[in-house]
Amino acid sequence: MQRFTNPLLRHVISKGCFDAASKKQCLQYLRALRALQLNGFNTVFLGETDIPESLITGEKIDEEASLRWPVWTLVHAGGCQGWVPWRYKVLLRDELPIYQQNGVFQELCDSLTMSYGKCVIVTRDKRQLTHVEAKDGKEQEPEALPPVPPVIYMSGIKCCPEIARANGHELLVAPSCYSYLSPMDVAWSSLKWFIINNRKDFALKSVETTHSYSCILFSDLIIKGIEKMTPNKWKVAINKVKKWENYYLDTFS
Repeated sequence: MQRFTNPLLRHVISKGCFDAASKKQCLQYLRALRALQLNGFNTVFLGETDIPESLITGEKIDEEASLRWPVWTLVHAGGCQGWVPWRYKVLLRDELPIYQQNGVFQELCDSLTMSYGKCVIVTRDKRQLTHVEAKDGKEQEPEALPPVPPVIYMSGIKCCPEIARANGHELLVAPSCYSYLSPMDVAWSSLKWFIINNRKDFALKSVETTHSYSCILFSDLIIKGIEKMTPNKWKVAINKVKKWENYYLDTFS
């Protein structure tokens, strides 16, 4: 049986995720976020998602074969006003080393300054889960988990708090265990469902005398899929995030 929805469900909650250390980390994050918001910072969520070629074409392949197929990583950001008005990035994974993408975060910071003024940029650190436990298997002390590491790594880019502050922004790491504290999963699901339901409308076929071929207007498909996550949908997603923020603040305080 094909696991068709696998591209839409990427987050797995690990055992012990809601222990005392992670709760304290979550509380520190929420208090820092609220303090910045009270100081006039606009909240922007930065995220990324993988788009495998099989999702674009609709071909059903087994999981082992899918590992050999190309995968694109889409990097974008949004908030209560909708998608951030900047040139989002679609990177071919494994062919663009992280060090080549250092300028992407600077470009985002420049766009945020021009569009919104000072912002608090919320993202996730891919390596965050590996820092929750020590190498000997024992839980680390909460103080050993800094709220913002010197460099925050994503698949295609790396984010630096110093670059953010140099542009008048602040950078925060959302706790990985608390996925409801970010609206990006909702945005990515909206995009991927659009791809699944509309990819045939973006396909072109050509039949020649000796051969035939088909292609998909990949860029147009992504653009239209992103547009489906409208500002109103962003507001709904952000309101749900705020409800979860209030819940965790009340529960963990």
